[in-house]
Formats: sequence, C-alpha cells, structure tokens
Amino acid sequence: MSRALEQLLSILDLETLEVNLFRGLSPQVGWQRVFGGQVIGQALVAANRTVEGRLAHSLHAYFLRAGDPSIPIIYEVDRIRDGGSFSTRRVVAIQHGQAIFSMAASFHKDEGGLQHQIKMPDVPPPEALPSEAELKACLIDRLPPQVKAYWEHERPIEIRPVDLSRYLTPENRAPSQQVWIRATGSLGDDLALHQCVLAYASDFTLLDTALIAHGRFVFDPTLMLASLDHALWFHRTFRADDWLLYSQDSPTSGGGRAFCRGTLFTQDGVLVASTTQEGLVRKRNGR
Repeated sequence: MSRALEQLLSILDLETLEVNLFRGLSPQVGWQRVFGGQVIGQALVAANRTVEGRLAHSLHAYFLRAGDPSIPIIYEVDRIRDGGSFSTRRVVAIQHGQAIFSMAASFHKDEGGLQHQIKMPDVPPPEALPSEAELKACLIDRLPPQVKAYWEHERPIEIRPVDLSRYLTPENRAPSQQVWIRATGSLGDDLALHQCVLAYASDFTLLDTALIAHGRFVFDPTLMLASLDHALWFHRTFRADDWLLYSQDSPTSGGGRAFCRGTLFTQDGVLVASTTQEGLVRKRNGR
C-alpha cells in the first residue's frame, strides 16, 4: 500500500464525536482548499456509520463553500428515514460555523430484479498502457508545467489515461476521455469502504473532461474551476482496488458552467457506477 493510500484511508476513518456527529481531517499537502472528492468520500463514510445492512445506491451533493484544509470538518448526519427496503440520510459538512457541503444519500438492501446495461467502450486494457511510474520517467519533462506538477505528487489512486495525446499537444478535441483507475493497494473486503474510495476518486478527472473541447487543463491559471454539484449512482458491487474504466464526456458548457458525466466498468465489462457533475468554469480577467 502506498503512503498516499494509507493517508486516504486515515482521513476516511472519521472520528465519532456524538450520535450522528463526526469529525474529519484533511491531508496537509499545501492545497489552498479541500479536494471535493475528499468531502464526498468523508460524507459518505459519515452516512454509512448510521446505516446497517444496506449499501449506498446513490448520492447527490452540492459544494457550497471552499473547504479549509487547515481545520477539521464536522459532518452532521440527519437520519431522515429507514424504510423496509431503503434508508435515506442527509449530511452537512461544517467549517467556521457554516455549511460548506450538503449531500443526500440513499441506501438499499440487496435484492434481485431485471438486469441490463450498456456496453463498455472498446479500449486497451490497463496492462497494455504505461504505468504512472513509466509515464513520469518518459514524459514528465514534456508536459505543461501545471500538468507536470499534478503528476509529480504521489496519489492514492493510480490513473492510466487511454489517450495521452492531449497532454502533449493541447488543442481543441471532442470532450471525452477514458482512464483506468484503481487504489494503489488492497482495501480489504468492506464493500462500503470501496464505495467511499470510488466516491473520492470519481471527482479526479470529471470536470477536466469539459476542458478537452478548449485545449485546456484543469490547472490552467487563466481559469477559475470548482465543482458545483456531484451525483453518483452505484449499480453493482465492485472493488476499488481492481481496475475500473472511467469513461467520461461533457455534453455542454456555457454561462460559466460545464456539465460532465461518466460511467465506470470493471475489466470484464460490468457497469458498476455512473456519475454526473456540473462545475464552474470561469475565465480570469477575460482571458
């Protein structure tokens, strides 16, 4: 297990303060604001702590204020309903006495039913693509400065892009991408933890998909970027420490906002989760 993954699991292990009240910390890595995927993952952990015998099947979240990584985040869970098959929770994340994030999550007991799914895109398997270590060794000096800084940090989630060309020759392209993702170590057999780790990882590349249409990158200093909302549906069980294909596209952007969506498949083509996100994409000083 990488040190970065150990740190992620540590920050997902929330401290229980009182019934329905939890405290989470942020990694001290020099970021000016808390990574959105961290808050989603921690909020899902908090909701899970109040539910027994059911796994999350969906969550819908709004980012209200930038999180301050220098102080803890308090997560307050409202046990809205426990029905015969579903449990509903509302989670509010609080800092400096104000809500910075809110999330509704629904949990469902395991049951059968009709099944169908779309087909996974035809892409090379992760084993046929360069590892992050190989990418860094071969390409790091050729990447734009913002992308280079991002790839130099150790991360708890390994990402293997199917197509590297956009990183090397920025130009306007169709706003879609496929990346293979997995945790950089074993997560054990707690299925709820695998969901929380995927919730964390689902925010990594999603908004970046919209920038492909404009030949930009997520760390472009001429842009102001922020997640506004995030939705995630879990369709089937999976392991976040096995490779998952994250297929993403951005149907539209405009008015300072971009809309993105994604689907996640196991290596054998099983659709396990879907995501959507709207993000702020605002030009700085008219650039």
